[in-house]
Order: sequence, then C-alpha cells, then structure tokens
Amino acid sequence: MSKQSAVELAKFVDKGVHVKLSGGREVSGVLKGYDQLLNMVLDEAVEYLRDPEDSTKITTNTRKLGLVVCRGTVVMTVSPTTGIEEIANPFTAQMQPAE
Repeated sequence: MSKQSAVELAKFVDKGVHVKLSGGREVSGVLKGYDQLLNMVLDEAVEYLRDPEDSTKITTNTRKLGLVVCRGTVVMTVSPTTGIEEIANPFTAQMQPAE
C-alpha cells in the first residue's frame, strides 16, 4: 500500500499559484517544486501587502520577492491563479422582507 499526499501539487508545477500563509501573509508565484511536508519553492513571487489602517485586509499593493521558499508548516491554502473568479458572497446579500 503506497502513501498518498492529501494535497496533490504536481498538477500546479510550473504554473501560477496563490498561497495563503498563517499569520495572514499572501504570496503568488510560479510553483517550481515542493516536498511531502508541503515546503514549496515559488519563483517570480509577489507578496500582497496589508492595509495600514486595517491589518486584517489585504490590498492590491504588492512587493516583488523573486525566488522564495514557503515552509509547509505555515501554508494554509494553495490555489491556482488562473481559472478562478471572485463571486459575490451569498451570505452577505440583503434579506428581502416577507410579504
């Protein structure tokens, strides 16, 4: 019986990914490699900066990082940068009054 990773990152190698890290940092880049502990190497990495007024919000301001290693212990989510789109949150829609 072979062990399988809960996360299959092989399909994202040499493709753009967006990574959310514990502590609130977010980074995008091209996935160049990873290991079984989810340590990842990203090339052309860009960090999304926080709003100075509200540290819980990420802004569109970025800073270039280049080649980075993300430790697997701090990786929370990994998603592709292409093929996804933002949708309206259905839970924040205004409730219609009953007639």
